[in-house]
Amino acid sequence: MNTFTLALDEGNFDLKYLDGSNKPKAIRSVRFQLPNGRFPLSSSNTSPLIEFDGKRYHFGYQAYKYRRQSHTVEEEKEQVALLNALACIEPYESEFILKIHTSHPEPEKAGDTMRQQLIRTVTYKRNGHLIKAHIKAVHIAHEGYPAYQYAKSLGLVPETGFTVVIDIGGGTWLSRLIDEESEIIDSTVSKRGGAYDLATAIKFDERLTKALGDKPDAGLIANGFADCSHHYPNNPDASWKNWLDEHLDPWFKGIFGEVRNQYQPYLPRVRKFLVTGGASHLIAHKVQATPLFTVIPEPRFANVRGLLPETKVQKRKAIAA
Repeated sequence: MNTFTLALDEGNFDLKYLDGSNKPKAIRSVRFQLPNGRFPLSSSNTSPLIEFDGKRYHFGYQAYKYRRQSHTVEEEKEQVALLNALACIEPYESEFILKIHTSHPEPEKAGDTMRQQLIRTVTYKRNGHLIKAHIKAVHIAHEGYPAYQYAKSLGLVPETGFTVVIDIGGGTWLSRLIDEESEIIDSTVSKRGGAYDLATAIKFDERLTKALGDKPDAGLIANGFADCSHHYPNNPDASWKNWLDEHLDPWFKGIFGEVRNQYQPYLPRVRKFLVTGGASHLIAHKVQATPLFTVIPEPRFANVRGLLPETKVQKRKAIAA
């Protein structure tokens, strides 16, 4: 039986995964549980249909075509770790051993729950393909730290002084203060304040409600963030693009203000602020001109790239057990 390694970043906005092919993939972190009598819509690799434990779940953007959805941002990620992982485990073979490298904002609190969920033999279907995966090992890193490791492999981390990683995600944001020996000195973890909070602020703006003619949905606003259209899906007239900065500026200043206050004693020793995460593209234009700030290339995938046990580019390969 062959063994495969999977890097898995179960984000609040999307589920990112990388199996060593150097081509990370993403699935929107939303799902719909189909009633037994409901015929599913078409599925794909980015909107997979999962059949597990007698239930069916449709993930990704296709889930928005049903009447209601479940969003990871509204749940505790560790409680749905297995279900979200199944959406990302492709049928490499009909049966195989799997090692998972993942992360969490607070692995010291959530690690046991995640391992209890994930370390098992699981049989399920993904887009009609029957899979039996023996998940033998799960390594959990501090979210944001793998992005630092990836940035370091790109030569973006100074050799001396401290580095601050600011990871702005869909539901949360966090920061890590890391010294020149790559040790985490301090952290800030906010369970709120990510892009979903920004979307909620825009949701209650009367200009959008008036243009839409209905009550907006924060999740669909977040979709407009992700594709940079900055308008409601299929409705370009319901746009917040022209007044986005009115909400964007206080949102980011609030995040950076907390980071600055948290690390005030260390600031003279900080040589780099690394910005990463799925929502970092929203503020990239505001920080790129500042010498101390660097947005990690492809920030959406920086954390999952850093999760792989080897930073060098490698082809996906099976290792004989």
